[in-house]
Amino acid sequence: MRAISRRNLLGMGVGAAAALGVAGCATGTDTQSDKQRAKNAVQARPKLIGDGSTADTGPQPNQPKAPERLEPGQTPPQFVIFSWDGAGEVGNGLFPRFLQLAKDHGAAMTFFLSGLYLLPESKKDLYLPPNNRPGASDIGYLTDEHIKVTLKNVRQAWLEGHEVGTHFNGHFCTGSGSVKGWTPEQWQSEIDQAMDFVTKWRTHTGFQDMDPLPFDYRKELVGGRTPCLLGQENLLPTAKNLGWRYDASSPGGLQMWPRKKMGVWDYPLQQIPFPGHSFEVLSMDYNILANQSKNSTRAPSVNYPGWRRQATDSYISGFQRAYETNRAPFFIGNHFEEWNGGIYMDAVEEALKHIANEQHEDVRLVSFRQFTDWLDAQDPQVLAKLQGLSVGQQPAGGWKSYLAAA
Repeated sequence: MRAISRRNLLGMGVGAAAALGVAGCATGTDTQSDKQRAKNAVQARPKLIGDGSTADTGPQPNQPKAPERLEPGQTPPQFVIFSWDGAGEVGNGLFPRFLQLAKDHGAAMTFFLSGLYLLPESKKDLYLPPNNRPGASDIGYLTDEHIKVTLKNVRQAWLEGHEVGTHFNGHFCTGSGSVKGWTPEQWQSEIDQAMDFVTKWRTHTGFQDMDPLPFDYRKELVGGRTPCLLGQENLLPTAKNLGWRYDASSPGGLQMWPRKKMGVWDYPLQQIPFPGHSFEVLSMDYNILANQSKNSTRAPSVNYPGWRRQATDSYISGFQRAYETNRAPFFIGNHFEEWNGGIYMDAVEEALKHIANEQHEDVRLVSFRQFTDWLDAQDPQVLAKLQGLSVGQQPAGGWKSYLAAA
């Protein structure tokens, strides 16, 4: 009988996993007792949570080893975090495209899932957004088929070692209902609803023939990014009360080592070089688009080759500046969109390939959660020294000297 890995087992349906627990996972000989085989089968099954939309399948696979503290004088790694807002599949194949790219280059990423993407439009009145009418949303609801594919991709992402964060729900950026004006209590309501949409998708959709998401979201969710990078000030008290470890909602951050706000690590989108301009641009596809085509997502195609190169060079310039100087972590934000002919997806792919090139030593393509694990393992005095380096600043005397006495 062919060997079946635990990882493959966890990706199967509950019934199939139970059957394999008896028929395919028994490792003993014919003298092994039926009782022991039954025990092995029970241990192999995912522990379903609630209505079976999610399941506790044990520790997340494909995680790096426990982080170690920097040794005195050691050069810090260059961390790069690629993140995705929304993380819904709408039939353009971008989610699986970047899962494959990550696998090809040993990268982990963070997917900020919009809870609304797991709620059918027929049930939209279940969503009660703060300061907006029931069911309102500034992003569209997915079709049933796209919900199914989104579930498949999110399941695969987690099993392959990526993080599933949250992009909340209705994406309100303007007007009286904007997230900018939400109170901490309203953020709590929004998070509670996002949690319900992810953990009760089976009840809401009626899909009974799909595998559960293989994680306990109440334990996995440790950070998010707000719509349009708005509302962080009132979100953070709620995030801290929930035990979140980071927030990625700040706009306009500098390429420096992060600090905490209200006890939560603050991971801003960063200002990075914008080739051909004297100003810098935020490290996200939409912000590059806004400066190229004035918010148009379907500008004249004659511009696409030049804009694609400019976007790619912007990401690469941001990486090189950090890598060659203060080694500040580099944060890149994206959307699964085909704006301006898909040039921003091409740009981020080319940038990732450049960053992952073997010529760059000790580059780590990680999720926000993995990066947070590393930060929390470091000596506070070492972190203070790192945080003291400004954008593009070389450590005085080199890393061996700069961190020797930290």
